[in-house]
Amino acid sequence: MNTMRATLSHRGPDGAGTWISPDKKIGLGHCRLSIIDLSQNASQPMCNEDGSLWVVFNGEIYNHAEIRKELSKTGNHRWKTDHSDTEVIVHSFEEWGIDCLHKFRGMFAIVVWDNKKHELWLIRDRIGIKPLYYSFHHGRVTFASEIKALLKDPQQERKLNENSLYHYLSFLTVPAPNTLFEGIFKIPSGTYLKILPNGQVFEQRYWDILDHTEPLINASEKEVADRLLNELRMAVKLRKVSDVPVGVFLSGGIDSSTNAALFSEGENQVVKTFSIGYKGNNKSYPNELDFARLMAKTIHASHHELLLDVDDLINFLPTMVYLQDEPIADPVCVPVYYVSKLARDNNVIVCQVGEGADELFCGYPSWKIILDLEKFNSWPVPAMFKRIGLKGLELFGQSSSFSYEWLRRAVDREPIFWGGAEAFTETQKKKILSDRLKNKFKNYSSAEILKPIYEKFQKKNWEKSPLQWMSYLDLNIRLPELLLMRVDKMSMGVSLECRVPFLDHKFVELAMSIPTQIKIKNGQLKYILKKSVKDIIPKEILNRPKQGFGVPICEWFMGRLGTEVKKKLADFCDKTDAFEKREIMSLLEHPQNVQTWYLYNFALWWENILHG
Repeated sequence: MNTMRATLSHRGPDGAGTWISPDKKIGLGHCRLSIIDLSQNASQPMCNEDGSLWVVFNGEIYNHAEIRKELSKTGNHRWKTDHSDTEVIVHSFEEWGIDCLHKFRGMFAIVVWDNKKHELWLIRDRIGIKPLYYSFHHGRVTFASEIKALLKDPQQERKLNENSLYHYLSFLTVPAPNTLFEGIFKIPSGTYLKILPNGQVFEQRYWDILDHTEPLINASEKEVADRLLNELRMAVKLRKVSDVPVGVFLSGGIDSSTNAALFSEGENQVVKTFSIGYKGNNKSYPNELDFARLMAKTIHASHHELLLDVDDLINFLPTMVYLQDEPIADPVCVPVYYVSKLARDNNVIVCQVGEGADELFCGYPSWKIILDLEKFNSWPVPAMFKRIGLKGLELFGQSSSFSYEWLRRAVDREPIFWGGAEAFTETQKKKILSDRLKNKFKNYSSAEILKPIYEKFQKKNWEKSPLQWMSYLDLNIRLPELLLMRVDKMSMGVSLECRVPFLDHKFVELAMSIPTQIKIKNGQLKYILKKSVKDIIPKEILNRPKQGFGVPICEWFMGRLGTEVKKKLADFCDKTDAFEKREIMSLLEHPQNVQTWYLYNFALWWENILHG
């Protein structure tokens, strides 16, 4: 067990602890990144007064002081720490059982062992900001914050989950509860597992956003904007709770600039901000540093920047694959790692990041395209004409295009939107897979993953609009398993904790209560969010065109990186039975196509992790 624990030392370099039960039936290990209550008394694993409950925990409970006061009033608990949020979890579970989760405002992966009932609880936070993996094999369960720890178990099998590969090629990640490893799983967001002494396992979704919305149908725009700003201000304030230095990632966009502005309010110390840019003139991704500098100057921040080039990416690849555990097919992993390292090198241990706002308020231009398509699809056009359109696209060789895929979904009465990050269409996947996998998946589609989510949305949501569906789907898949996973893996790789104010669950509940016609208006993306923050960030930032946090991957593919990618994928196709080499090589004739990165990321994982 200590070997497994040591594998995660980058997540917690400030201390390590182990507890093994007297009957040897369970062991808990923990690597500590000290952020709240730095004393030795706050170390983990941690137990209650009589040792009947044991906890290991990764994350933060931002309202721990408030809960501690409530617990103290009962007179049932003795405290051994001054203000540890871990101890609040221990006594909350002792006082209220699993229902204590509804009191927590934070991000967390929690494991609780009930020493009296011999019950094990594995818990992931509502949004899925913190990951938690597990595996059942040889009559036991293992669990950890990263897969690499589970792989240190010599009896843990390393085998590709081919169904997960199919979905990876759709979503750039593997939807929970599966991973790319056969037999290794991850807890879905807002879910816990309860494992009984006889081996029975109960899975429960304890939080779903659709159960926590209060439609703001009659609210004015001003009222909604004011409520948004107040709730976001509270979310940022809570995420400043720390006994170590806290900073802000600042890209120069609306979201990170809003974080920085709200973070600076009431500060008696200079705020530290951190930005990444790229050397050279890259048309596919121009630098945003001028906007970041403007925002930093506005709040009188101590601003830090780092410029990257393709050599930084190539040198980072072995570390990236190691930290990912399984492919997170987004090249943004590269700048996230380097901006995290920049912060840590400047003695900052915690940073606030801007993930979530685009998904909640329609911040992507590509989403507007989907909304327009949904509008056209709602017209009373006979299905026959749509099928004729499909045939026409086939005749013009467009059957692999997303235009064809979107029309196919409309014909098949599937949601047009499959997530904010799509890698390959169903037709493309069937082409690039090996003959064996083509045959295996000939009657299969990634729509199977979406069906239960869409059915729940149709049954429970108060507004069945396309935009609400888009936000709900990304809250279920893209955010927890791609965007937040890349932030967690890359930042914790340098022992830095990232906090996400826009994904505070109270703020998310408010955002999902806002009607579509207020979220976007007259074609303006993020209309209501912009209205709420218009007085706290410069108008130059508020009114600038959308540019997501990205990487100039197209330019980098044209040089040494492209040569390396071609060599690696050709070698991978020769050694494996996953892809059709001819199709992969054809795809690589257009090296600026970001799809080649998704395949390359997978090949690196296969070589270094699955068979490493």
